[in-house]
Amino acid sequence: MAVLEESAVRAALATVDDPEIRKPITELGMVDAVALGADGAVSVQVLLTVAGCPMKAELTRRVSEAVSRVDGVRSVDVTLGVMSAEQRQALQQHLRGDQPANEIPFAQPGSRTRVYAVASGKGGVGKSSVTVNLAASLAARGLSVGVLDADIYGFSVPRMLGVTGKPTQVEQMIMPPVAHDVKVISIGMFTPGNTAVVWRGPMLHRALQQFLADVFWGDLDVLLMDLPPGTGDIAISVAQLVPSAELLVVTTPQLAAREVAERAGSIALQTHQQIVGVVENMSWLDLPDGTRMELFGAGGGQAVADSLSQSTGTTVPLLGQIPIDQTVREGGDDGLPVVLREPRTSAAIALGEVADRLAKRQASLVGRSLGLTPTSR
Repeated sequence: MAVLEESAVRAALATVDDPEIRKPITELGMVDAVALGADGAVSVQVLLTVAGCPMKAELTRRVSEAVSRVDGVRSVDVTLGVMSAEQRQALQQHLRGDQPANEIPFAQPGSRTRVYAVASGKGGVGKSSVTVNLAASLAARGLSVGVLDADIYGFSVPRMLGVTGKPTQVEQMIMPPVAHDVKVISIGMFTPGNTAVVWRGPMLHRALQQFLADVFWGDLDVLLMDLPPGTGDIAISVAQLVPSAELLVVTTPQLAAREVAERAGSIALQTHQQIVGVVENMSWLDLPDGTRMELFGAGGGQAVADSLSQSTGTTVPLLGQIPIDQTVREGGDDGLPVVLREPRTSAAIALGEVADRLAKRQASLVGRSLGLTPTSR
C-alpha cells in the first residue's frame, strides 16, 4: 500500500483552478490547511475569497476529485473558510501586480489582447448573436476569450451565453462569471429582473470604464465588445478608452441596413480605429430542395466592405456570410451558442470560419512600442 504524504496531496491541489479566477488555488493562497488522518482520510481547509462565493460547490467538487485521485487516499473532507481582509488585499496585489488601480490593461502598449468592437448601424441585424458565437468558437479553439456586453440599454449577452450567476467582488476587483470557457460581464448582471437602464452619456462612459479596468479579465487572447447600434456615446467611449480596439461591422444584405452599417464603420475615420472586416448576417435561407432564398436581398456585406475600403483607404474584407438558421435563435434562447449546440449546421460552419480568420490574425502594432532605441554614430 502506498504511503500517503502531504506533498502528494498538495501537488494534487495545485492542479485545481479556482472557477472564477482560473488560477491554481495553491498559487492564490486559498489552501489554508491539509491534514492526514488514519486509513487514508484527508481533510482540506479551503479559503473562499468572499463568504457568498457562488462557485463554492464547484470548488468543493474539484478539490474532492483531485485529492481522491492521490494514491492512498480513502476519503476526503473539504471544509470552507473565508479569507481575511488582509488575505484578500494580498490576493488582489498578486493578481494585479504593479498595475495601478483604474488602469485599463487593454489600452497599455504592451497588451497582447486583440480587442474587437462588434458594431452595427441599426438594431436587429444579429450583432449580439454573432458576438457570442464568435466568442464561443474562439474559446473552443483554445484561446482565452472575454465578452464585454457594452450594449447598456439592450443587453442580451448573459441570456445568449446562459450566464445566470452574478460577479463576485474581491476588494476592488470584479470577478466575471464564466460560460462555455468565456468570461462575461454585462450591466444586466447588476440590474434586478428586466429593469430598464436609464442613463445619460457620462454614466455610460463610467460603466464602460469600470468594466474594462475593474473586472479581472486575466491574460486574454481576445476581448469582444458587443456595442449598441449606431455611432453614439459608447462607440466614442470605446475609441477613447481602448484606442487599439478594431471594429467588426455586422450588417444584413438589404439596402437600409447596408447604408447605416457604412455610417457605423465610417466612425473609424474620426476615431482613427482600424476595421478588421465585415460580417453579413441573415444572408439567405437554405430551402429543402437545395436552393437559396435571399429574403433580404444580396450583396450588402460586400458592398459595405467595398465602401469602407474606399473611404478608409485600407482593405476591409468581407469575413463571412451567415445564413438564416433557426438553430441560431434557439441557441440564443437556451444559452448554448449554435457553434456548440449544432456545430454542423450551415450557420455554425460559417461562424466558425469567421472565428478562424480572427484567430489566425496577428495582433496589430498600432500604438505599441517596438523597443527601438537610437544609437549615436
